[in-house]
Amino acid sequence: MTDVSPAEKSLDSIIQEMVDHVSISKDEVFTISEKSRKEHESLEEELVDLKARISSFIEEEEKLEEKVKGSRKRLARMSKQFNDYSEAEMREMYEETHRLQTELTVTGEKEKQLRERRDDIERRLRDLGETIEKAENLAGKISVVLNYLNEDFREVSEVLQDARQKQEFGLRIIEAQEEERRRLSREIHDGPAQMLANVLLRSDLVERTFRERSPEEAILEMRSVKKMVRSSLYEVRRIIYDLRPMALDDLGILPALRKYLSTAADYHGLDIRFQPFGKERRLDPQYEVAMFRLIQEALQNAVKHAGASRVDVKVELTWRTIMIIVEDDGSGFDVEEKKQTSFGLMGMSERIDMLDGELNITSVPDAGTKVTIKLPIKKDI
Repeated sequence: MTDVSPAEKSLDSIIQEMVDHVSISKDEVFTISEKSRKEHESLEEELVDLKARISSFIEEEEKLEEKVKGSRKRLARMSKQFNDYSEAEMREMYEETHRLQTELTVTGEKEKQLRERRDDIERRLRDLGETIEKAENLAGKISVVLNYLNEDFREVSEVLQDARQKQEFGLRIIEAQEEERRRLSREIHDGPAQMLANVLLRSDLVERTFRERSPEEAILEMRSVKKMVRSSLYEVRRIIYDLRPMALDDLGILPALRKYLSTAADYHGLDIRFQPFGKERRLDPQYEVAMFRLIQEALQNAVKHAGASRVDVKVELTWRTIMIIVEDDGSGFDVEEKKQTSFGLMGMSERIDMLDGELNITSVPDAGTKVTIKLPIKKDI
């Protein structure tokens, strides 16, 4: 029996912890989806009942309106022929007309309340429908992540036989996770969290404005709050896109790369030129994820470390191979020295090895860098 080194145990425990956390997240998403689905069904039943009650009230209003019209006509006729009726008869007709009018007003108010409740339920049903759809999509994506962690990431553990390298790789994973958490924490705190805090303050202001000033001013404040909520939603969506672009799962690798590179070019002020070759088609998720992450890492190296102003990204898809070239005009580096210290390059290399691919990096200090990746497409993956 082969002894397992402390470094191997450390990395395996890290991977298992990640699997456990993702599994818990999947269960939570499923719970949210089920709760939303049950609420959706309950609201649909209530909506059917409300519509039936509204129809009933409408019919009752129409009947009452006819009665009120008739009563008013009789009252008008009695007023013209005042001498033909006693005071008691006049009072009785007046009271009858007043009673019918009051009943009509009450019925109309009840119908209005039911309509408002109906409109509120329909809005909630739309929101719940979107929540259910998003939860189902997210659950599917989490399943992909679990498969990746259970299969691809465990292969990394098996490939790294050297204990020292395993320990270093595990520590760097932890460092990368913590750095990503710090970045997300800063972005959420400075963006959506701050905006939501402002929304709470402004919502109090809306309430005071409605009480102390006028409904018109309150409406203006509500519109302002709506803009803030929309901005907050935009920031949340941007953070989610940075974590995992939905276009990768929905549209495929090439549309996802176009969007990502265009966004990166605008954000960093770079000249990024993307050239795809070959027939555009969907690939196995493992290849699409690998291509996206490899190009993402190469671009980040060019932006963060090389200080590049222009990056050329070329992707060629054939039925048997994937060829990726990322070339920049940045500062360059010593390849052999960098490979020993760069977690990003180590991760790229391991990902490519798992797919039996080839990685070639050509770089000279002050003369730019060219990253060439070749991945064979296997039918049985």
